[in-house]
Amino acid sequence: MKFQRQVLATLCAMLAAGAFAQGAYPTRPIKIIAPVQPGGGVDLVARQVGERLQKALGQPVVVENQSGGGGIVGSQATARAAPDGYTLMVGYVGTHGTNPAVRKLPYDAVKDFTPIAMVGGTPNVLVVPPSVPANTLAEFVAYVKANKGKLSYGSSGPGTLTHLAMEQLKVSADIDMVHVPYRGIGPAITDILAGNTQALFPGLAAALPHIKAGKMRPLAVTGTQRHPLLPDVPTFEELGYTGFDGVQWYGIVGPANLPPAIVTTLNAEINRMLADPQFAERLSSEALQPMPMTPAQFGQYMRDDIAKWTKVAKDRNIEITD
Repeated sequence: MKFQRQVLATLCAMLAAGAFAQGAYPTRPIKIIAPVQPGGGVDLVARQVGERLQKALGQPVVVENQSGGGGIVGSQATARAAPDGYTLMVGYVGTHGTNPAVRKLPYDAVKDFTPIAMVGGTPNVLVVPPSVPANTLAEFVAYVKANKGKLSYGSSGPGTLTHLAMEQLKVSADIDMVHVPYRGIGPAITDILAGNTQALFPGLAAALPHIKAGKMRPLAVTGTQRHPLLPDVPTFEELGYTGFDGVQWYGIVGPANLPPAIVTTLNAEINRMLADPQFAERLSSEALQPMPMTPAQFGQYMRDDIAKWTKVAKDRNIEITD
């Protein structure tokens, strides 16, 4: 059965390549799957990229939200689609980073997809409520150690980036906190604002309004450099914690075996839009910064991200079975 699927995929790729050779791509509407419900970074990227590709390529680009399973439903639909360039998807840290690290998926997050273009990323930020007597990461670590096992942190769900990032910190700083998983980042934020949990590791876009309002105190951000929206908040790297370079990232992928000419066309157009200040300004509503890459660089980035979170999951014995 596996061999038959491989043969079928190869034949589809050959047919798609032949179709591309016979006429310019695209010749009909393109679909971009957003594997989440409307709203948030994934949806924003799908719609902004779709709008620009439609203008650049001269064909309609339709965004289709296919939520379910933390991105599994939309990812599976994409992996099964014909490799002809007419079904694309927003692959992000959930579908091609943390999910493969903690779940047994009905597809291979690397082999069943073609990396096309990275779009952008936003850091996660470690925040505490005003009730926690810590203004720096060092003070927070000392406070947690002095209250071993008594403090808790929230996350947007088991196996999500907000969960794994904190587990990474627990290992690196040798601290102990109780994990309180929620169904999404919204309820997790509600509880930390109420003082029911003592820490959270949300994406910057979700945390920023509360940071500006003084209801959350930022201690450190992930990534390789400080974020312009929080210029006074140091990175973990600056504070001596290596390996905290992960971000909530978003890119465009397609089914495996997409013809190289189509990948090149799409990558060039997306990188062109990333260089446009107006496009970057639209991404900033989700605190996203452009991260242009070649398809090869994007593919390596995804493999590295999966490896990073797989190690964290293994070290902390995290596996999601639902």
